[in-house]
Amino acid sequence: MSQRDLVAELRAAHVEAPPEVRERVRLIAAAAPAPPRRITWRRALVVVVPVAAAVAATIVFTRPAKHEQALSAEISGRPARIAPNVGAATDKAAKALAVPSPTNRVQKYDATISLRVDHARDVSDGVKRALRITASFGGYSSSVHAETHGSRAVADLKLKIPRARIQEAMAKLAQLGTITDENVSTVDQTALLNTTDREIARLQKQLATLRADPKSDENDRRITALVTRIERLQRGEATTRRTAHYATVDLHLETPLVAIVQEHKHGPLHGVGVALKWLGIGAVYALAIGGPVAVLLLLLWLVVRVVRRRRENALLQI
Repeated sequence: MSQRDLVAELRAAHVEAPPEVRERVRLIAAAAPAPPRRITWRRALVVVVPVAAAVAATIVFTRPAKHEQALSAEISGRPARIAPNVGAATDKAAKALAVPSPTNRVQKYDATISLRVDHARDVSDGVKRALRITASFGGYSSSVHAETHGSRAVADLKLKIPRARIQEAMAKLAQLGTITDENVSTVDQTALLNTTDREIARLQKQLATLRADPKSDENDRRITALVTRIERLQRGEATTRRTAHYATVDLHLETPLVAIVQEHKHGPLHGVGVALKWLGIGAVYALAIGGPVAVLLLLLWLVVRVVRRRRENALLQI
């Protein structure tokens, strides 16, 4: 008989142990000490506690450590300690942006300049000086708006200055403070005016021809329409030239934004409260993370226990 046949016969044979042997095996199994559990509560705690501690430490050490928060806000008259080196104008006033404006061309010139001054009174003085500078160059102000809130002050002026002297005026205005923003825009209107002049000349020739023709109601209506059209073009041309004669300058003056440090006054037990607060937050995180881990370990322990019992029962049934 080969070894393969012998193994097949042994597997096919079902040999039952005598009752006395089975009873003795039960007694031995009952008297034997329980095997050590592979997953215990202590082992689970060894895994869960370090995870919870790591989460709590991460929260505590990464939270904001400072109780003072610097805010950029307008001062409303309340006492506050100004953070050092904030809003200090250490740079000198930059030169005004020089954009030449040819006198032989008709151009629309718009400029915007923003200046920063140190104190609210400097804003008031700057407004007065800007108006005097504008008047000295033959210009005028179309609007002025200024307001003050404690140490914070802002002013906006719209100035009309003759375009021929705009560069001189911009250089003077730039000396009122530190330039923070500047923009200049020019649009040439010469080509448009030349086209308008040619159109007016063409219409005037037509008008002269109609006036030389014999009078009639139709001829009078055509003459009236041409005159109206010529006058409209002339008014538009005059408006364009008048507008281009003055450059528009939008001047903005303001004090610097002050960073206010808000100091929080706390009692002697504030630190204990903060510690308890963050410990509570850490406990919540630990519960949220460690809870699923603990449930998984419990399920694994139950599965191992069930498998072990089934093996013991199978052994006893032999």
